[in-house]
Amino acid sequence: MKVRWLGWAGVELEAGGESLVIDLLGRPEGVLEGTPLEAPLPTVVPPATEGDVLAGLCTHLHRDHTDAGALATALRPGGKVLHPASFGGDDHENLWTLKGDAELDQHRLPRMEMSYWQTTQIGPFTIAAVPAVDTLGDPQVSWAIEAEGKRVIHLGDSMFHGYWWRAAHRYGPFDAVLTPINGPTVCFPHCQPPSPFPASLDDQHAAVAARLLGAKVAIPIHYNGFHLNNFYETKPNELTRFLAATENGSYEVAALKQGEELTL
Repeated sequence: MKVRWLGWAGVELEAGGESLVIDLLGRPEGVLEGTPLEAPLPTVVPPATEGDVLAGLCTHLHRDHTDAGALATALRPGGKVLHPASFGGDDHENLWTLKGDAELDQHRLPRMEMSYWQTTQIGPFTIAAVPAVDTLGDPQVSWAIEAEGKRVIHLGDSMFHGYWWRAAHRYGPFDAVLTPINGPTVCFPHCQPPSPFPASLDDQHAAVAARLLGAKVAIPIHYNGFHLNNFYETKPNELTRFLAATENGSYEVAALKQGEELTL
């Protein structure tokens, strides 16, 4: 299996002559453009198999992880988009998922909602939706994927939680754990009062999560992105701090450049 980092949380997997993308991003416009929360998107590169991708997996429907336009360009005709099942709720609760959800419909992309622990087979890939925890309470999963005898898990931008041991027991150990490392603190108008804790895995949380998941290799993702004073604040030197946190030697770290691939 080949693992290619595309920037931000975007990843491309190749196995058996087929490919998947996870949390693909490609829009030139920003996040929540036209609002006080507008921010430029991180730089990314397109998948190497663009136009012939078998399926697109979205850990959750926030627009920096669900880019319908990029998926429409990347997927082959009939290619499916997999994402977590809805929790229901009103528009206030779903503020950050409404636009991504609507854009998938606008592009008429075939969709498959996945429940926690549900498994499906697409081409050479066995795909499982592992429970994850979103800082805003929105539906989120981690994707555990097996192909060609190799196992990887993509953690989206999950917070630290207690599903690591179950995930490792059911689907691990993992040849590669793709983990967020930027650990922002967030303050959004529809989620008040705000929490002071990291909204996704920070360097120390990511280092522990990779160890608990039985990683052979940890691949950092979801860093060098955006920073919004008072809304989405990150610490500097994210990668350096993560590398320092993983000096226990229980697994290797592959800090890929955008577009760079690792063969497992």
